[in-house]
Amino acid sequence: MTQRLRISSINKDQINQPVSLNGWVRTRRDSKGITFIQLYDGSNQNGIQVVADEVLKNYQEITKLSTGASLVIHGKVVESPAKGQDFEIHAAEIEVIGDSAGDQYPLQKKGHTLEFLREIAHLRPRTNTLGAVFRIRNTLSWAIHSFFQQRNFLYVQTPIITANDAEGAGEMFRVTALNLENLPCDSQGKVNYEEDFFGTDVSLTVSGQLGAEVFALAFTDVYTFGPTFRAEKSNTSRHLAEFWMIEPEMAFMDLRGILSLTEDFLKYVIGECLEKHEHELAFLQKMYEPDLLETLKHIHQTEFETLTYTEAIDILQKSGESFEFPLKWGLGLQSEHERFLTEKHVKKPINLINYPKEIKAFYMKQNDDEKTVAAMDVLFPRLGEIVGGSQREDSLEMLSARMKEHGLLNDTYDWYLDLRRFGTVPHSGFGLGFERLVQFVSGMKNIRDVIPFPRVPGNANF
Repeated sequence: MTQRLRISSINKDQINQPVSLNGWVRTRRDSKGITFIQLYDGSNQNGIQVVADEVLKNYQEITKLSTGASLVIHGKVVESPAKGQDFEIHAAEIEVIGDSAGDQYPLQKKGHTLEFLREIAHLRPRTNTLGAVFRIRNTLSWAIHSFFQQRNFLYVQTPIITANDAEGAGEMFRVTALNLENLPCDSQGKVNYEEDFFGTDVSLTVSGQLGAEVFALAFTDVYTFGPTFRAEKSNTSRHLAEFWMIEPEMAFMDLRGILSLTEDFLKYVIGECLEKHEHELAFLQKMYEPDLLETLKHIHQTEFETLTYTEAIDILQKSGESFEFPLKWGLGLQSEHERFLTEKHVKKPINLINYPKEIKAFYMKQNDDEKTVAAMDVLFPRLGEIVGGSQREDSLEMLSARMKEHGLLNDTYDWYLDLRRFGTVPHSGFGLGFERLVQFVSGMKNIRDVIPFPRVPGNANF
């Protein structure tokens, strides 16, 4: 029986063996009674060349095939004389499964802008660029689970619908089953959420961290990897309304411990892509980011530098650089500041620690100086911040005071304080936006080009 193969699995063991391939026509050209089809099934970057000659009974139909047509190829694997490919298929039979409407097919042989491809998100995975990106995304996803599972972390799924705003920014999508045409109101004219499905005001989560802390204080090492949502009207190349987050939480771990774990984690997932995606990365480097491979290899091989926020401010103020955004102790750093530190000052990734408590979240552990918290950001060249995390406040008294400052001391968060009442321990965690990681590894300039169906202000198509 003819063996059905994916294109990526073809190797020297199949030479002169009958095979069956399924895929789509990427290009077709004719030459003196022979048709050359570049067949693509999504399993590798370049597909494979299929050689069909005029002895095929449906040869005339084959010569009329358009880009995008779907085929089943029965034939034999042979060594290829063509440059740039090891093997090709000599077709014995070609079945046309679905034709491709000729000139009406949006993806013609010419180049297309990424902006145009976003308008046809249902077809763009068939392109060279998005094919490369989503294979890299797949490997990164697998590598994330692999890293944590090898270290005996528990994978936990935290709620998507929540009454808690972990970030405290208020930029959340409200979830309701109420009739928006006839909202129930209380005596003060405000919406009465007691009549809603959950009996309270709930939203889509911006973070799984608080739930992950619950499980870390039972299982020691846990991680989440799931969808998160933010109703921030930032229509930029760096923001999405729906995105995926990786959020590990570790009990009995301080800030120094999390720095070591994060560095190991980032090097591991990048290393997996360097090993498995030579052709994809070479293509993306040629098309979008000239220093892509050099940057990835540098990060994979280089020990990260650790600086305090205070040291970073001093370096930036003495740099002589003219920055667009203001720079003084107590303000958050902007991408231009982060990139200067990584690209010009230390020329390597940076662990930036001990930020002013006023610009960080309520749950971060306060340092002895009473001015800073045990927070950390990992800064990458070309990108800036890629990871944000902290040691969590494990003191009931200190956490209660911080929550009071933020107006969060209420029944909604009382369970969170229980974690400090009943067997509290030092614990730490970080958050990594998955799309930001994919964007960095693939070299893509716009985050909308690394997620299957981007959700942004004014657009939820597909």
